[in-house]
Amino acid sequence: MIVTLIVICEVGFWVLLAAGLSLRYLAKMPRTGAAVLLCEPLLEVVLLVVTVLDLRAGADPDWKHGLAALYIGYTAAFGHYTVRWLDGHARHRLAGGPPPVKPPRFGAARARHEVKLWLRTVAGAGLAAALLQAGVWYVDDPERTASLTSWQGFAGRAVLIHGLIALSYVLWPKKPKDGDGGHAPEVAAGAGKDAVGPVEDRAGR
Repeated sequence: MIVTLIVICEVGFWVLLAAGLSLRYLAKMPRTGAAVLLCEPLLEVVLLVVTVLDLRAGADPDWKHGLAALYIGYTAAFGHYTVRWLDGHARHRLAGGPPPVKPPRFGAARARHEVKLWLRTVAGAGLAAALLQAGVWYVDDPERTASLTSWQGFAGRAVLIHGLIALSYVLWPKKPKDGDGGHAPEVAAGAGKDAVGPVEDRAGR
């Protein structure tokens, strides 16, 4: 059931995103579109509530509950970034807005971009680890919560691996080849005050 709900939440996210952007730029209903996009955090709330209820009903914590925690952490950290990026492209293609600015490719700007992405991974992993720890305390049985603590280790390894990748761009900045040029910061054009408005990431989206 938990895995099925995760799939439903992911599909629901893209459906709501497509509907929200269509309302904003095709139907010319920006407020309605923003309201649809603001419904997206409810998906993670539902997943969290169902996971807690499943544990409360006596289900043994296993990989499904750990996966749910990581999914919530990931979407909380990268949800707004994804929505903002797609909003910039939708505004360009559907509403005649300026082309979205691409992420920087070289030098210190690229390193800063990679570090910012890594910090999102840190935030997502931290949230996931906190949810897993709450599950450990709630069940209060080390033998039954071994799966949850193993997922905490997985989240930590993800942070470490992504951190090493980001560090490589800091220590060895990528240099443009002849004829190449860098790009401006990663914020998509049109992703400012009026792009997605108050829409935040999914647990936060």
